[in-house]
Amino acid sequence: MLTLSTAQIDAWIAFYAFPMARILAMIATAPLWSTAGIPRRTRLILGLAITIGIAPALPPMPDVSPASFAGLWILAQQILIGFAMGYAARIVFAAIDFAGTYMGFQMGLSFAVFYDPLRGAQTPVLVELIGLLALLLFMALDGHLLYVGTLAKSFQVIPVAPEALSPNSWRNLAELGGRIFSIGLLLSLPVMVALMITNVALGILTKAAPQLNLFALGFPITLMGGFVVIAISLNYLAEPLQAVFSEAIEAMLRFAVPATPVNG
Repeated sequence: MLTLSTAQIDAWIAFYAFPMARILAMIATAPLWSTAGIPRRTRLILGLAITIGIAPALPPMPDVSPASFAGLWILAQQILIGFAMGYAARIVFAAIDFAGTYMGFQMGLSFAVFYDPLRGAQTPVLVELIGLLALLLFMALDGHLLYVGTLAKSFQVIPVAPEALSPNSWRNLAELGGRIFSIGLLLSLPVMVALMITNVALGILTKAAPQLNLFALGFPITLMGGFVVIAISLNYLAEPLQAVFSEAIEAMLRFAVPATPVNG
């Protein structure tokens, strides 16, 4: 007769429960997977499938019962790590949204908004356009597969262990939020420079010909000029976005710092 001990059952549960906590937490927060257009049941099935697929290749799990206090502590820690990885990946798309917002503000399109059911909020139309283009490029670069590979690698870089991460890990994650502004400014720089030159030219033209109505003339010129610059820059947008996506994948693993053991 086949008999199973409590220790064997706990080991089998821990073999899947600890990785699944991190994976589901990342799926709940990472871009593309966390969108409202994907049902929760689909995300749950995706997390289970990824867990079953990569669990046999992961390092050994701690010999701790998942129902014990130590096991619950490890589960909570894996959830936090998954949330942190998803947040690191989301920073890139937040920076892209920031770039679209700033470009729309410079072009005079800040008032053009509509309700986006996937975001659940009012979204500027230019932000939606730039965000969709970035998401399509991310899918074309097999970004969803990069997520799975990063998840598998994270268990090597950040192993499942009772020890908590260093406080520097969360500080690194907070400092990573500053990249939203630098990346957004970098992506919107062509439109900003072109519109700044346009506004300077309009100012000089108005000074030379005061009879011109600047308010009637300036808005369509800046609007058309912004769209022309965006259309031209689309041919050169893939390379910087690819570099930004690579930085996000690296940041998902680089933020974690092991805790320093206390001697004595």
